[in-house]
Amino acid sequence: GGLCLIPHPFRRKDGLFRDGIDRLRLFEGHLAGFELFSAKCSSTENPEAFDLPFPERATAHASGFDLRACVSAPLVVPVGARALIPTGVAIAVPPGYEAQIRPRSGLALKSGLTLLNSPGTIDADYRGEVGVIVVNHGTDPVTIARGDRIAQMVIQTVPDVDLESVDELPETERGAGGFGHTGIL
Repeated sequence: GGLCLIPHPFRRKDGLFRDGIDRLRLFEGHLAGFELFSAKCSSTENPEAFDLPFPERATAHASGFDLRACVSAPLVVPVGARALIPTGVAIAVPPGYEAQIRPRSGLALKSGLTLLNSPGTIDADYRGEVGVIVVNHGTDPVTIARGDRIAQMVIQTVPDVDLESVDELPETERGAGGFGHTGIL
């Protein structure tokens, strides 16, 4: 097996939740959080993740957990090309939450490497390995080595919403104004 994150609610005696690193306070009428545990898990398809660091926040107040490349050999992403990078991590997200996979800003700035389908969504019912779709928008090929931090994972709430079919939408001042409707600059 590989690494598996298993988030679950944990309420302290004072009524607050904690996530094992920082307290998460979501002021949307409630408090929510997770405690994250490391466990061996058969749901990951990449057994080679045993030596990679567990996903962690780089600083005490960082929103995202760094995801690392679980590649067996360096992978070169040519200019304009894309690649699916395995992470060796599977996650069980509770209902009402998602894991968002986002680019790392420093990687995008320094090399032009960013993520397609960003943010990527890991749904609460997905149990496979998290893969990261990278694209090289830079001017030079980018080499991804084993253990490189390639993305960050942010846990977010997902409201339970029902869509209603209507014949017309309510009017707004903006209306159907889309791309560039307020001007270029």
